[in-house]
Amino acid sequence: MSTLWLLRHAPVDAPAGLCYGRTDLSCAAEATQAVAAQIAPLLPADIAIHSSPLQRCAALARAIAERRPALPEATIDARLAEMDFGVWEGQPWDRIARADFDAWMNDFADTRAGMHGESTRLFMARVGEAWDAWRASGRDALWVTHAGVMRAVTLLQRGVRMPVDANEWPRQPIGFGEWLTVEA
Repeated sequence: MSTLWLLRHAPVDAPAGLCYGRTDLSCAAEATQAVAAQIAPLLPADIAIHSSPLQRCAALARAIAERRPALPEATIDARLAEMDFGVWEGQPWDRIARADFDAWMNDFADTRAGMHGESTRLFMARVGEAWDAWRASGRDALWVTHAGVMRAVTLLQRGVRMPVDANEWPRQPIGFGEWLTVEA
């Protein structure tokens, strides 16, 4: 049995309530170091580290490596990036037209978020590819990633490859710097 550690990045340098899926925001160095200090001592000695390419995750992966130099260098994996919210990126969630948001919720699987962003089906397929690769590896791994990816993994762990209805999407809060583990 292998363990997958899922770690969300530190708080981003952005106002609360901002839509920033694929937007490449940074995090305060102090916050990133604090998260790294908490998780680094807990990780197994032979864990494989994979990171979203977005700087808020890649910086955290580097900070973990600095604290645990015996670990292999993190692999950057685009499949671990947050969902692309199209034209909604960088806008406050409360300024997104309700009709546009409802259209996405009403066809949750196939409507592209923010008109030209990613559909949930595309997002789940890419996270699912990473999930399948991890399971096939038979190794413990750490994914330094985003709340959306972490929620997608909770579905994949339950065997749900594609939530058709928006009500199926996990709604549990995942705080900045929070981690969880799953086994397969």
